[in-house]
Amino acid sequence: MLLNAGRRIVKAKDFRRVYRQGRKVSGKMLKLYYLPNKYDLTRFGFSISKKVGKAVKRNLLKRRLREICRKHINSFQPGLDVVLVARESAVQSNFNELEQEVLNLGRWGKILVKEESSDPGD
Repeated sequence: MLLNAGRRIVKAKDFRRVYRQGRKVSGKMLKLYYLPNKYDLTRFGFSISKKVGKAVKRNLLKRRLREICRKHINSFQPGLDVVLVARESAVQSNFNELEQEVLNLGRWGKILVKEESSDPGD
């Protein structure tokens, strides 16, 4: 199962709404913004600046973050828009470090339903 289009934030106005009205939790590699939405689904958006690196590195980072969110989608409370903003240090980190960071930010923001979700596709 992919993180399909209905689960992603792609419109600029949705990103702006989350940035302006949402709450923010910051970590070493990522910032997490979240805001309740009018749907019953948790939607994810990813913002990776050109400061992070060239397109190849940004795309790799985006793929990793997408996979982490897909894997743990049931851990997040339903009905939230979540935007992950990568910092420059995120490029040097591996998948497991990013995964820990996302889960920690979720815990700090109190937007996780339960501690861990095991993906049956693992």
